Amino acid sequence: MDRIVECVPNFSEGRNRDIVRALLDAILSIPDVVCLDHSMDPDHHRAVLTFCGTPEAVVEAAFRAIHTATRLIDLRSHVGVHPRVGATDVVPFIPIKGTTIDDCVQLAKQLGSHVGRELEIPVFLYERAASRADHAPLEAIRRGGLEGLAVRMAADPSWAPDFGPSRLHPSAGAIAIGARPPLIAYNVNLRSTEVDKARAIARAVRYSNGGLPHVKAIGIELPSRRIVQIAMNLTDYQVTPILSAFQAVQGEAARLGIQVAGSELIGLIPQAALNHTAATMLQLDRFDANQVLETRISETLHGKTAPEQTLPGFLAAVADSKPTPAGGSVTAFVGALAASLGVMGARLGRQPDSEQRLLALSRNLYSLVQADAAAYNGLIEAYKLPKHEPDRARTISVALQQATEVPLQIVELTCEVARFLQTLRETARLPVRSDLTVGFLLAIAAAQAGLCTVKTNTTSKQNHILADGLQNRITKAIEILEELKMLC
Repeated sequence: MDRIVECVPNFSEGRNRDIVRALLDAILSIPDVVCLDHSMDPDHHRAVLTFCGTPEAVVEAAFRAIHTATRLIDLRSHVGVHPRVGATDVVPFIPIKGTTIDDCVQLAKQLGSHVGRELEIPVFLYERAASRADHAPLEAIRRGGLEGLAVRMAADPSWAPDFGPSRLHPSAGAIAIGARPPLIAYNVNLRSTEVDKARAIARAVRYSNGGLPHVKAIGIELPSRRIVQIAMNLTDYQVTPILSAFQAVQGEAARLGIQVAGSELIGLIPQAALNHTAATMLQLDRFDANQVLETRISETLHGKTAPEQTLPGFLAAVADSKPTPAGGSVTAFVGALAASLGVMGARLGRQPDSEQRLLALSRNLYSLVQADAAAYNGLIEAYKLPKHEPDRARTISVALQQATEVPLQIVELTCEVARFLQTLRETARLPVRSDLTVGFLLAIAAAQAGLCTVKTNTTSKQNHILADGLQNRITKAIEILEELKMLC
């Protein structure tokens, strides 16, 4: 397959194996689709299915599974500890090969339209596919459960679904359908039955309460196992690795006198996340993913890099007459190069902690090369909407937010890269210090360029609300950048 999309639907059924089997059969009834994993939990009362295939096949398979779930699952008799709003609770699309996040946004909209029209279930688009900024976080849609969502739908016009009727389906509730990068669903089990303490630990580690970046967490009780659990989603494992999440929970639990009973993965995990954990735990010097036997075999037999991902391919794409990739993508790429120079310096200086963080920064910035192009393409499409279109202003505002959030992330990450490089070059040997200085200057330039884009977008008339919401981050980034420039 030249184009592959992954789909990870979550269903509100974790006790009846026949129903889960029927869901799997519905998915596998479509050619060009393969099932990668499935799991079910009686306490969560939830099943998670992972499959992939061509974009067209994946959408059809997802629809058949939703149709089956609507027929077999009745939320009116459903009791489980996991938050949910639907028989089919959430359906994310993830780009894997030959596809982009923007492609997955379109798949989410296609599926949402089909579900709303044919099954009469209200559909809310979330994450990258969200039509409204306040609908993007999945927890915002689930807030207050089914009852809370029903109240918002009835009383607040801004909570009208993107597709389908303006009321909940009697037995199937609602569905969140979206597009997102890969995430890790990771749970840590605790030797305790005190759910209040589990919730306190979850509050301490999740980002929304000042904890770890890109970590969502809830504390729940697992009656069948007589333990409590910290259930987490790691939405960017390169920024917050799985080991960091585990250690944070372990530390908070120890402070409360609670021992860790173990941890578990729900679904699949990227190999890179395990590589990082192994290298950190074993304190491996200068570990590289190419040292993994299977990785080396795969790259040797099949070739490591697609033509369009090579440096000449990227340069040709930038030079093309198309609007993307352009300034934002180039800025992210320059930041990734600066971070890679830092990785080299950290390895030569035997500083494994700096090496691992800079490696994560380099990969994260490289992922923003594509993310910036997708965000800008979305903004262009929004501006093309007819002026009489009722949702034009809202669509432009959401697109502007996405087109501003990406360069702001580039600014923040490249400032962090510059800080690492400054620290490394203070103790580096002279030949290496020269390379680290090059990286430092590149990081400063990338941050300055990204900030220019951010300022341009936040001065738009349609973006005044976004500008207010991001002002603290922008101000902080400006202050950090000015401090770094003093060191040039």
